[in-house]
Amino acid sequence: MAEEWLSLSDAAEVLGVHPSTVRLWSDKGILPVHKTQGGHRRYKRSEISLWAGSSQKSRAIEPENMMQEVIRNVRMQISEGSLQAESWYQKLDEDARAQYRLSARSLFHGLMNYVSANGEDAASEAYAIGYEYASRARRYNLTYVDAAKAFLFFRDTLIESIIKVYGDAKVPASQATRMYSKIHTFTDDILISLLQTYESLGNANR
Repeated sequence: MAEEWLSLSDAAEVLGVHPSTVRLWSDKGILPVHKTQGGHRRYKRSEISLWAGSSQKSRAIEPENMMQEVIRNVRMQISEGSLQAESWYQKLDEDARAQYRLSARSLFHGLMNYVSANGEDAASEAYAIGYEYASRARRYNLTYVDAAKAFLFFRDTLIESIIKVYGDAKVPASQATRMYSKIHTFTDDILISLLQTYESLGNANR
């Protein structure tokens, strides 16, 4: 029987992870990979199946693999009721509220990219997210204090979800600590970018 070859996206689907995770594992030599003459990654289904079976337990606690569970938890926590209690949220009209309810998405994807890339390009990623939060706050006439409160609401919700998911999965304390440290470093950079951008946009409008 001829060997079945998989593309990177096919291998990601088989393993149930994001394609960037498969790329990262391949580059680190963790996952068996073959390169075509054109430089494309290809995977043997038999090797992927064998690797998945032998590595399932260790992969279960990889940060990249747990992110989908985290975002599901975030969606449950970000309910209209919890947002209604926020003073900055009460100042917004319905269109603005809809935009802010989507704010966790950019923060989540930025963190996922940051973790998958092992911190590379973190500064530009943090700047972009901070700019998004600052420009949105300016657009809806929120103060810089309200802008910071809005970001911290979504950041804290994300962190609480990660703590819950890691706790349920009984992730070793050392690994959880490293992840929490990464999150705080990354989100602190976002907050600084937010405040700097808010100030610069205000100066530009004077």
